[in-house]
Amino acid sequence: MGILIVVISIIIGAGFYLNTQQIQPGVNNQTLSQNTSPTVMEQALAPVKEFSMTAKKFEFDPPTITVKQGDKVRLKVKSIDVEHGFSLPDFDIKVNLAPNKEEIIEFTADKKGTFTFFCSVFCGEGHRSMKGSLIVE
Repeated sequence: MGILIVVISIIIGAGFYLNTQQIQPGVNNQTLSQNTSPTVMEQALAPVKEFSMTAKKFEFDPPTITVKQGDKVRLKVKSIDVEHGFSLPDFDIKVNLAPNKEEIIEFTADKKGTFTFFCSVFCGEGHRSMKGSLIVE
């Protein structure tokens, strides 16, 4: 019974405190907005940039994808011949691509630069040249 009274007292006290912290007209409420990071808000509101990509001996199509920093990126990648891999180490992405099965890869392009993606599953003699670029402006 004593614990219940303590819990109820804490809940009532917290509610009273939150109620007194409401925005008051004519009062500078700048400190309330400082707790929200614009980067997080921008990322939450950013539209998804979606690309369909095929993997085949020994290329990705399209070989280059260009997005803006902060964009949410969705890649729909499908191998159309043998098993391949999609590796984008700068964004900690490594996915195996089974033949004729589409894989969805999602990430936020949170850094600028040109980043190489490549096949991470040996697929034949041209495997080493199976690369592409992600350009983040």
